[in-house]
Amino acid sequence: MPIQPVISNTSPLIGLFGINSFSFLRDLYTEVWIPREVEKEFLAINEAIHREALQSAPWIKVVDLTNPQSAAAYQGIDSGEAEVFALAAEHDARLVLLDENKGRRKAKEIGLITKGTVGILLRAKEEGLIDVIEPLLMQLRDNGMHLSESLINNALQDADEAD
Repeated sequence: MPIQPVISNTSPLIGLFGINSFSFLRDLYTEVWIPREVEKEFLAINEAIHREALQSAPWIKVVDLTNPQSAAAYQGIDSGEAEVFALAAEHDARLVLLDENKGRRKAKEIGLITKGTVGILLRAKEEGLIDVIEPLLMQLRDNGMHLSESLINNALQDADEAD
Protein backbone atom coordinates (compact mmCIF):
# COMPACT_ATOMS: atom_id res chain seq x y z
CA MET A 1 0.00 0.00 0.00
CA PRO A 2 1.41 3.44 -0.89
CA ILE A 3 2.35 5.89 1.84
CA GLN A 4 -0.44 8.09 3.17
CA PRO A 5 1.14 11.53 3.11
CA VAL A 6 0.77 14.55 5.34
CA ILE A 7 -0.08 17.55 3.17
CA SER A 8 0.32 21.18 4.24
CA ASN A 9 -1.29 24.43 3.26
CA THR A 10 0.66 27.69 3.33
CA SER A 11 -0.18 29.09 6.78
CA PRO A 12 1.50 26.33 8.85
CA LEU A 13 4.63 26.76 6.73
CA ILE A 14 4.62 30.50 7.29
CA GLY A 15 3.93 30.13 11.00
CA LEU A 16 6.54 27.47 11.67
CA PHE A 17 9.17 29.17 9.52
CA GLY A 18 8.57 32.44 11.39
CA ILE A 19 9.36 30.80 14.74
CA ASN A 20 12.32 28.78 13.40
CA SER A 21 10.43 25.50 13.81
CA PHE A 22 10.32 24.01 10.29
CA SER A 23 12.12 20.98 11.72
CA PHE A 24 8.98 20.02 13.69
CA LEU A 25 7.49 18.88 10.38
CA ARG A 26 10.38 16.46 9.87
CA ASP A 27 10.45 15.36 13.50
CA LEU A 28 6.70 14.74 13.71
CA TYR A 29 5.81 13.55 10.20
CA THR A 30 9.11 12.58 8.50
CA GLU A 31 7.93 14.12 5.22
CA VAL A 32 5.32 16.73 4.36
CA TRP A 33 3.97 17.32 0.87
CA ILE A 34 2.90 20.66 -0.51
CA PRO A 35 1.17 21.23 -3.83
CA ARG A 36 2.65 23.63 -6.38
CA GLU A 37 0.16 26.42 -5.48
CA VAL A 38 1.21 26.30 -1.81
CA GLU A 39 4.85 26.55 -2.87
CA LYS A 40 3.92 29.57 -5.00
CA GLU A 41 2.06 31.25 -2.11
CA PHE A 42 4.93 30.59 0.31
CA LEU A 43 7.54 31.95 -2.12
CA ALA A 44 5.43 35.04 -2.87
CA ILE A 45 6.05 36.37 0.63
CA ASN A 46 9.84 36.58 0.32
CA GLU A 47 11.08 34.50 -2.57
CA ALA A 48 14.82 34.39 -1.84
CA ILE A 49 14.51 33.58 1.87
CA HIS A 50 11.60 31.16 1.46
CA ARG A 51 13.21 29.35 -1.50
CA GLU A 52 16.32 28.84 0.61
CA ALA A 53 14.14 27.61 3.50
CA LEU A 54 12.48 25.00 1.27
CA GLN A 55 15.81 23.93 -0.23
CA SER A 56 17.19 23.50 3.30
CA ALA A 57 14.20 21.37 4.28
CA PRO A 58 14.24 18.27 2.06
CA TRP A 59 11.46 16.78 4.20
CA ILE A 60 9.10 19.31 2.58
CA LYS A 61 8.39 17.93 -0.86
CA VAL A 62 6.59 19.81 -3.64
CA VAL A 63 4.23 17.36 -5.35
CA ASP A 64 2.34 18.11 -8.56
CA LEU A 65 -1.28 17.10 -8.93
CA THR A 66 -1.81 14.17 -11.27
CA ASN A 67 -4.85 16.00 -12.60
CA PRO A 68 -4.42 19.78 -12.14
CA GLN A 69 -8.10 20.36 -12.95
CA SER A 70 -9.14 18.29 -9.91
CA ALA A 71 -8.64 21.33 -7.64
CA ALA A 72 -11.57 23.02 -9.38
CA ALA A 73 -13.90 20.61 -7.57
CA TYR A 74 -13.30 22.48 -4.31
CA GLN A 75 -15.36 25.66 -4.58
CA GLY A 76 -15.34 28.53 -2.09
CA ILE A 77 -11.80 28.16 -0.76
CA ASP A 78 -8.51 29.63 -1.90
CA SER A 79 -6.49 27.96 -4.63
CA GLY A 80 -3.78 26.69 -2.26
CA GLU A 81 -6.34 24.92 -0.08
CA ALA A 82 -8.09 23.55 -3.17
CA GLU A 83 -4.83 22.00 -4.35
CA VAL A 84 -4.17 20.63 -0.85
CA PHE A 85 -7.56 18.90 -0.91
CA ALA A 86 -7.07 17.62 -4.46
CA LEU A 87 -3.63 16.23 -3.58
CA ALA A 88 -5.09 14.69 -0.41
CA ALA A 89 -7.80 12.99 -2.48
CA GLU A 90 -5.31 11.72 -5.07
CA HIS A 91 -3.04 10.15 -2.44
CA ASP A 92 -5.46 9.24 0.36
CA ALA A 93 -3.73 11.63 2.79
CA ARG A 94 -3.73 10.74 6.46
CA LEU A 95 -3.56 14.36 7.62
CA VAL A 96 -3.89 17.87 6.22
CA LEU A 97 -2.17 20.82 7.89
CA LEU A 98 -4.13 24.06 7.65
CA ASP A 99 -5.29 26.90 9.88
CA GLU A 100 -8.11 28.76 8.19
CA ASN A 101 -11.57 28.03 9.66
CA LYS A 102 -13.28 27.94 6.27
CA GLY A 103 -10.75 25.42 4.95
CA ARG A 104 -10.98 23.31 8.12
CA ARG A 105 -14.78 23.17 7.80
CA LYS A 106 -14.48 22.09 4.16
CA ALA A 107 -11.86 19.48 5.09
CA LYS A 108 -14.16 18.05 7.73
CA GLU A 109 -17.02 18.01 5.20
CA ILE A 110 -14.98 15.87 2.83
CA GLY A 111 -13.65 13.59 5.56
CA LEU A 112 -10.10 14.85 6.01
CA ILE A 113 -8.33 14.97 9.36
CA THR A 114 -6.76 18.37 10.02
CA LYS A 115 -4.21 19.89 12.35
CA GLY A 116 -3.25 23.54 12.54
CA THR A 117 -0.05 25.29 13.54
CA VAL A 118 -1.07 25.38 17.22
CA GLY A 119 -1.87 21.65 17.06
CA ILE A 120 1.59 21.01 15.62
CA LEU A 121 3.13 22.88 18.56
CA LEU A 122 1.04 20.86 21.02
CA ARG A 123 2.19 17.63 19.41
CA ALA A 124 5.80 18.86 19.47
CA LYS A 125 5.47 19.35 23.22
CA GLU A 126 3.84 15.91 23.66
CA GLU A 127 6.76 14.38 21.77
CA GLY A 128 9.33 16.21 23.91
CA LEU A 129 10.62 18.44 21.12
CA ILE A 130 9.89 21.55 23.20
CA ASP A 131 9.31 22.14 26.90
CA VAL A 132 6.75 24.95 26.63
CA ILE A 133 4.52 26.30 23.89
CA GLU A 134 3.55 29.66 25.37
CA PRO A 135 6.57 31.61 24.04
CA LEU A 136 6.04 30.11 20.59
CA LEU A 137 2.34 31.03 20.63
CA MET A 138 3.26 34.62 21.55
CA GLN A 139 5.86 34.68 18.79
CA LEU A 140 3.29 33.42 16.26
CA ARG A 141 0.91 36.17 17.33
CA ASP A 142 3.69 38.79 17.23
CA ASN A 143 4.51 37.60 13.69
CA GLY A 144 0.96 38.40 12.61
CA MET A 145 -0.82 35.06 12.91
CA HIS A 146 -4.36 35.55 14.18
CA LEU A 147 -4.70 33.56 17.40
CA SER A 148 -7.79 34.27 19.46
CA GLU A 149 -7.50 34.49 23.23
CA SER A 150 -9.67 31.39 23.55
CA LEU A 151 -7.40 29.43 21.18
CA ILE A 152 -4.32 30.49 23.15
CA ASN A 153 -5.99 29.68 26.48
CA ASN A 154 -7.20 26.29 25.25
CA ALA A 155 -3.76 25.45 23.87
CA LEU A 156 -2.08 26.44 27.15
CA GLN A 157 -4.58 24.32 29.05
CA ASP A 158 -4.00 21.36 26.73
CA ALA A 159 -0.26 21.81 27.22
CA ASP A 160 -0.64 21.99 31.02
CA GLU A 161 0.71 25.54 30.97
CA ALA A 162 -2.43 27.38 32.10
CA ASP A 163 -2.26 29.51 35.24
